[in-house]
Amino acid sequence: QVQLVESGGGLVQAGGSLRLSCAASGRTFTSYTMGWFRQAPGKEREFVTAISWSGGSAYYADSVKGRFTISKDNAKKTVYLQMNSLKPEDTASYYCTLRWGDPSYSDHHYNYWGQGTQVTVSS
Repeated sequence: QVQLVESGGGLVQAGGSLRLSCAASGRTFTSYTMGWFRQAPGKEREFVTAISWSGGSAYYADSVKGRFTISKDNAKKTVYLQMNSLKPEDTASYYCTLRWGDPSYSDHHYNYWGQGTQVTVSS
């Protein structure tokens, strides 16, 4: 039903910025949530941020609050992740995701996943 395509990953120095994009294609509805999880080698997948499509309410993990900003373009069905003040600990594969309904902190509740994009932050 839905495909997610991510872009924008790369290599930056600590303190730098990156902007990730995730475009949804297929037959989406109005009541859904999009966001990002990330996973570093040897670590579990963790919640980063999510935003509800209809209401626009955004949620952030404590580790990125104040540094990352999620936003959306309704017409393009695209969600963005602006990452500022990047730290080496932010290095991970970032996965865009979508679920029907309200935002959730659990990856078990999401229905579709992007291919992942690598973010590497050097010290």
